[in-house]
Amino acid sequence: MSSMFGKPRAGGERPPQTPLAECNVAILGCQGAGKSALTVKFLTKRFISEYDPNLEDTYASEELVDQQPVLLKVMDTADQDGPGNCERYLRWASAFLVVYSIDDRKSFEGCQRYLEVLARHARGCQRRCPVLLLGNKLDMEQYRQVPAAEGMSLASRFRCLFYEVSACQDFSGVQHVFHEAVREVRRRAERSQTVQPLFITEERPCPTVATPVALPTHHGLASCTFNTLSTVNYKEIPSVAQAKLVTVKSSRAQSKRKAPTLTLLKGFKIF
Repeated sequence: MSSMFGKPRAGGERPPQTPLAECNVAILGCQGAGKSALTVKFLTKRFISEYDPNLEDTYASEELVDQQPVLLKVMDTADQDGPGNCERYLRWASAFLVVYSIDDRKSFEGCQRYLEVLARHARGCQRRCPVLLLGNKLDMEQYRQVPAAEGMSLASRFRCLFYEVSACQDFSGVQHVFHEAVREVRRRAERSQTVQPLFITEERPCPTVATPVALPTHHGLASCTFNTLSTVNYKEIPSVAQAKLVTVKSSRAQSKRKAPTLTLLKGFKIF
């Protein structure tokens, strides 16, 4: 099931000819790492302390990242025993947040399995989606079991970004991580849009009589002939400069947006 957390624009719906760009972010990690708390904090600026760990859902929210609107879809996954049935989000997501709790070493060890699955998937499909390693529950510093240096080392090993946040306290830090995932998706898309050289053809005059060219017979294979009617000369046109993203500012003030609305999932407590 999918839920929509709105920041509806004043003045009506978006025209159908200008759809929002979309970014799909899957949140992975062991139970208890705080994936649902991070999701709700980002979408509502609120903190939940109790929730159903077996509940998996996808949410959507209109965001403005670097003055460019985007429809950010977030899948709050609920794997029971680690990365088992992961095809549902490997094919869907364009970026991944792998979450562990800094006060739980088992969750840190479990997130390594997720990073390995993502690395194998990237090698198999030749498509590397951005991955962000996220240490949650920074407010539990006095109970820390995973030093920040270990998180940074693991992120360096798998070539992903690393952050530490607190879903309980810090909304700006949580928002920054989700927005950075969008930025990374955009950067990957820009780098992959390499401009291919263009070619034009220039046909030379055809000879009046076709010249048959016979291929020699090898190992009993029948020979065949090709008629060379014309030759084609290819000229390469210099590549044009790579296009830059153009920011289009909306005339509608962001301050006119309504406050976010939230339909709570069963079992959630909001503080």
